[in-house]
Amino acid sequence: MERVERDFYAREPEDQEAFLTQTWCNNCMEADLGMKEPVEYELNGVVFVEGKCSKCGEAVVTEIADDTTDGDWGDEDE
Repeated sequence: MERVERDFYAREPEDQEAFLTQTWCNNCMEADLGMKEPVEYELNGVVFVEGKCSKCGEAVVTEIADDTTDGDWGDEDE
């Protein structure tokens, strides 16, 4: 499938703030360093926000779970 660009800034300000601050950087190996230059897109039915780590500048990607799957890991019935 192809990547479909979305408008990150169409989100509520509170949601934007959460996505920009609640991050994980694989380069720094630290959480919540922040993200700058966010770009939102959908790929294969999954929505992502991608930007640069505020500390080191490496790529940071956050997968956005929708309300129907958030917290549903499929193993609760075991």
